[in-house]
Amino acid sequence: MPLTILVVDDDLGTRLSISDYLELSGYSVITANDGQEALAMVDECHPDLIVTDIVMPRMNGYELVRQVRQQPPFRLLPVILLTGRTKTQERILGYQSGCDLYLPKPFELEELAAAIRNLLERSQIIQSEYRFSHKENMGSTTPTKAVDAHHYLFTHIHQSQLIASLTSREQEVLELLTHGLSNAEMGQQLHLSPRTVEKYVSSLLRKTETSNRAELVRFAIKHGLVE
Repeated sequence: MPLTILVVDDDLGTRLSISDYLELSGYSVITANDGQEALAMVDECHPDLIVTDIVMPRMNGYELVRQVRQQPPFRLLPVILLTGRTKTQERILGYQSGCDLYLPKPFELEELAAAIRNLLERSQIIQSEYRFSHKENMGSTTPTKAVDAHHYLFTHIHQSQLIASLTSREQEVLELLTHGLSNAEMGQQLHLSPRTVEKYVSSLLRKTETSNRAELVRFAIKHGLVE
């Protein structure tokens, strides 16, 4: 069966052009006018990938991705954000919301198709590894060990995604945090103001779902986010 792609955009012309191109490329395509409609379709149709605009009525693309990521079955669902907004801060918001790729408009449909193919191939590999591990452990280990293997694989995938989501500056700040440096000391080494350093720390706390610096450092060491 062809893989299913959900295309979300309030502009009919954009929706149709993307849908037609992807259908000709061999995919099954479903569409939604906005984030709220798309969220319902995710639950109903379980697409293999989402392509969504950001600026839409009722629910924008950022919120759509955040709500999708809050549901365990869709935490690894590939998502591409499309938008005419090209400022760095807006791209950062896209990645912080949980998207896999941020593609600025205007874009070539061929480029979009290549990005989709790459993300789907990676997603299929992850799913295949999970199925193989699950099957192997179900046949040769106790149920408890099978659950442990599932947990290990999920943790490994989550860890890889988390590392990929960190910017180079966030990684630098995290490394210095593990050495017990203050905001001012980190700022001196990175040539940043203490306030800017604090923003990076806040972003790291949010991405790792930790509540303070001590927890953040322990999390980073435990999950191999620092050397």
